[in-house]
Amino acid sequence: MITAVLIGGSAPFTKLLIGGTGPLALAALVSLGSGAGALLFSLAGTRRSHMEAPPGRKEIPWLIGVTIFGGILAPVTLIQSLPGTPAATAALLLNFEAVATTLIAAAVFRESVSRRVWIALGCITASCILLTRDPAAGFGLSLPALGVLLTCLFWAVDNNMGQRLSAKDPLIIISVKGLVAGTITLIFALAAGEHLPDPATAAAAMAVGFLCYGGLTSILFLLALRGIGAARAGSLLAISPFFGVLFSLALFAELPAGAFYAALPVMAAGAWLLVSEEHAHLHRHPPVVHEHRHRHDDLHHDHPHATGDPPLSPSGEHSHLHEHGEIVHEHPHQPDIHHRHPHRR
Repeated sequence: MITAVLIGGSAPFTKLLIGGTGPLALAALVSLGSGAGALLFSLAGTRRSHMEAPPGRKEIPWLIGVTIFGGILAPVTLIQSLPGTPAATAALLLNFEAVATTLIAAAVFRESVSRRVWIALGCITASCILLTRDPAAGFGLSLPALGVLLTCLFWAVDNNMGQRLSAKDPLIIISVKGLVAGTITLIFALAAGEHLPDPATAAAAMAVGFLCYGGLTSILFLLALRGIGAARAGSLLAISPFFGVLFSLALFAELPAGAFYAALPVMAAGAWLLVSEEHAHLHRHPPVVHEHRHRHDDLHHDHPHATGDPPLSPSGEHSHLHEHGEIVHEHPHQPDIHHRHPHRR
């Protein structure tokens, strides 16, 4: 829920900063704020090696992917699109991220999607079609609105790649993603002749980046991916645009067009169907050996400990290499790191 509120503020708070600097420079500051904030959190923490598993060599391709799609392409595309789109409309269009995330999770990574979720995605897609229509524009579609949808596609790729990183230390992942993406974008901004804004605007952009684009938001989202999978995490974020609409109406005097009021209830119906979905069936866990943060009061971590294993934290968690034996059982679950099994069609 906290993640949904913070992400909801991404479009309206960014739009407040547009005009104070160039789009590439603003996107760079947003990403740098995300990475720098996560790095400070990481440096302030103690004994994190006992709590979180660091990313290894096999995670490097996924880390490069989230840096490109989530750290560079998505912020740049959104900031380029916001000037031509009312803030409330842009906030609602960002719900297409849930659709794109789920489609990629189902088609590429074979996550299970129920009939209820498909109906929900249809409602959200229909709402987005209404919001992108512009009879005065070429082909009857608003290019800035299509740019917001393209942003959602980039974030959807980022979400699904992030699922493959979700068992690893989120602070390291977000630090690298934000700082590398911000540095690359800043180089392009300077090469394009853009200049950095005044210190107050730069600080505000970095704060928005940490709170709404990455940093705190991404840390919370990666933890959600670890627990419930990309499709379900994307579904829960379907409520974030409604917070964005509230922020937009409070911050801007502009009112959205008539199609917005027709799209809003359709979007709300789709979001409700997504967040209220449940999933349970008999399933099999094959034997596996892996390392991630875990606790021992669930149904999956009953392994013994060796002398050198780290102690449990006050909250009952730690991280070390451990083995799961084969088990077949039934309980409510999501496509998290322990439930990426196939489903009957």
